[in-house]
Amino acid sequence: MRKKICVITGSRAEYGLLYPLLKKIKDSGDFILQLLVTGSHFLREFGLTYREIESDGFKISERIEMLLSSDTKAGITKSLGIGLISFSDCLSRLKPDMVVVLGDRFEIFAASQAVFIAGIPLAHIHGGELTEGAIDDAFRHSITKMSLLHFTSTEEYRRRVIQLGELPARVFNTGALAIDNIKNLNLLKKDELQKELGLDFGAKTLLVTFHPATLEENTSGPQFKELLKALDNFKDLKVIFTKPNADIGAKIICSLIDDYVGKNSRRAVSFTSLGRIRYLSTIKYVNAVVGNSSSGIIEAPALKKPTVNIGDRQKGRVKPDSVIDCPPMAKDIRKAISRALSVEFKRSCKAVNCPYGDGHAAEKIYRVIKKTIGKSNDFKKSFYDLRFR
Repeated sequence: MRKKICVITGSRAEYGLLYPLLKKIKDSGDFILQLLVTGSHFLREFGLTYREIESDGFKISERIEMLLSSDTKAGITKSLGIGLISFSDCLSRLKPDMVVVLGDRFEIFAASQAVFIAGIPLAHIHGGELTEGAIDDAFRHSITKMSLLHFTSTEEYRRRVIQLGELPARVFNTGALAIDNIKNLNLLKKDELQKELGLDFGAKTLLVTFHPATLEENTSGPQFKELLKALDNFKDLKVIFTKPNADIGAKIICSLIDDYVGKNSRRAVSFTSLGRIRYLSTIKYVNAVVGNSSSGIIEAPALKKPTVNIGDRQKGRVKPDSVIDCPPMAKDIRKAISRALSVEFKRSCKAVNCPYGDGHAAEKIYRVIKKTIGKSNDFKKSFYDLRFR
């Protein structure tokens, strides 16, 4: 009898990363793929992205609507509670042989707790990373301790998962699934993309993706205003905004984007979700990526594009030389954008080495799961101690 692999997705970005693995599992015929969809996928304000999942040919096994229409700390906490109860019921119906999760968001944290308590083997992708400006750090490391298998995106992150006490034989550096997408997807041609986005890129265009730094108190609005102030120094630039995920403080950023685009409609557009193909195509054709998203750390360097990384949200990540860090102040952001747009820096990005793998992460993850699933029911993990001098 074929084993059942349940993959959980709670946001547009995470689904885009999971796509090559989902396709590998679905097309292999070795397993029954169960797809559990939750979080912002079902909210209109985030683009109703469950429709993209269905249009890609995946059957949604279970839908868990857990998010309240709130970006406050209390709202996120209540959503966690709703999710934990709902995931528990769902898992008892699906009875998967293994569950696969990616990343560090609170939706995945809630799901992982339910999986762990249910006694189902959990495989975690993108463990060991650091984002010191976001609450995701604590969620990510907690998910690591609940997981039996670990698939990291760099060797440094593999070592950190082992440092957390995980057995080295269960920790695999597979590289990032995002690189699989870049290597294997047919991206749009520039004229097709411009038509779909309703924007002529012109001489210079920026892609801006900015999320709240959730460990900072009420900084989303002030920091994003500094970014907009910096953008006003480049009147000839076209700007493509993608709106933030469902996080504490996200609504003020969405409001500021709407206001800015309304006042600069000839050179700025915004989207709740571009989808993985349009998003990667946009990175390919813009002059630089600006904001504080992990896509500026992983996808942009792989596509040889400069990144201006603002503030501390991504502090601690492995960053290629194409990433320019700067404080969340208008004058610093302006200088960083000017540097990113320079001919010299653009030329240097062509030679940047991407540390996030070779584009075969899905195959590597799949092979380990196939070898492991159903062969280990031992949940009594020994803590792997490092020897300190």
